[in-house]
Amino acid sequence: MTSRELTGFLSLNESEPVTDDLSRRVSDMAWRLAFGAIGWPWLLASLSGGRKADKRALLDELKLPHDALPHLGSWKADVGFLRHIVREIARLRPAHVVELGAGASSLIAARALQLHGGGQLHSFDQHGGFVDATRQWLADHALDVDIRHAPLTHESADWPGRWYAIDRLPEQIDLIIIDGPPWSVHPLVRGAADSLFARLSPHGVVLLDDAARPGERLVARRWRKRWPHIDFRLMHDGTKGTLVGRRRDMSQPVANDNEAGRGWRHVGRAAAIAALLATGWIGRGALGEFPQAAQASTFLDEAAASRRAGLLRQQMASQVESAKLDDAEIRRSTGIVLPRLPANWQVRDVQLFPTADSPAIAIALTTEKGEQLSLFADRAETPAEGQPLIAERRDGTVAYWEAGDMAYALTGKADTPRLMALAERIAPAA
Repeated sequence: MTSRELTGFLSLNESEPVTDDLSRRVSDMAWRLAFGAIGWPWLLASLSGGRKADKRALLDELKLPHDALPHLGSWKADVGFLRHIVREIARLRPAHVVELGAGASSLIAARALQLHGGGQLHSFDQHGGFVDATRQWLADHALDVDIRHAPLTHESADWPGRWYAIDRLPEQIDLIIIDGPPWSVHPLVRGAADSLFARLSPHGVVLLDDAARPGERLVARRWRKRWPHIDFRLMHDGTKGTLVGRRRDMSQPVANDNEAGRGWRHVGRAAAIAALLATGWIGRGALGEFPQAAQASTFLDEAAASRRAGLLRQQMASQVESAKLDDAEIRRSTGIVLPRLPANWQVRDVQLFPTADSPAIAIALTTEKGEQLSLFADRAETPAEGQPLIAERRDGTVAYWEAGDMAYALTGKADTPRLMALAERIAPAA
């Protein structure tokens, strides 16, 4: 069965190796039962693969026929995740992409690579028959992919569940796409994908599908501790959520987690986690991402702080201002995508602004009427979408909005209606 066909509610059946480790079997079963009991809302949401119009637009962008992906949803990637793949390949123009879990994402990634630089896709899946069928399916679209059968026979020292038997990996990987193994192996099994993170190239990217599920939220929480040089953000622009990790420009990523990985397999710990799950803490986000309101507050405070810093810089002769705005360099170096500014606005200063997660961009602007504004750009989650919202801060009013995984804030000495009008000139939904 290839990703052209309808699929059931659950993933393909796993042929589980027999193990004599009773405590492990009981522990893994406890995890699956606990996460299954609270995970049904995410499983139901996964039945939708996204809007048909969005899928058609994606296929049009890739110059693929509309019947190339007739069925999405269930255990397949949704349109939101597929669009992240296309966006990152277009931005990175990667030489090597590694994919864990073949299918719809293989077609999209291979076609995007064909259009943007011609890099190589290395795809691994645990089902031999599925690999053969997918290879033929991709060949029907004239796509050459290094797709291999990788049975779930390996074990990670740091994560529970069984992992892919992978061989012949590229020395350097520009993009890692994680859409397997399924949660039915173990809710935390995808955490073992971090065994590839040391191979990430400078500015390399990690994409994790199903990132809104409780298990993947715990995985993301631990990844943030283990890999401080990779900035992870949960994006909600699909039906199942995507975790986007961007490696900072460091010489080597270094894991800093000293936990003994085998501890995940103890029955007692599994029971304790199951008890937490039963209380609904994860369902409310207590063990996952920060709530949007908290993230928005931090983002708005940082935007206000960047404006104060910019005004102070203007008063200091020793501080050198840079009016050169190089969108491509900023995107290449930081992953930050800037909005298109009106042609009659003047850029006075462009600076990196340090935040807790990664550098943001602060730009001092002057409108055609001489109004002094500050534009702040970072990757953050807020209640806003394409249409700007207004928030009040100590220093004045802030208009903020989102576009994709980016958030923007516009501040300045203007009344609320005027600031909103200025923001709408550069916000996508205006």
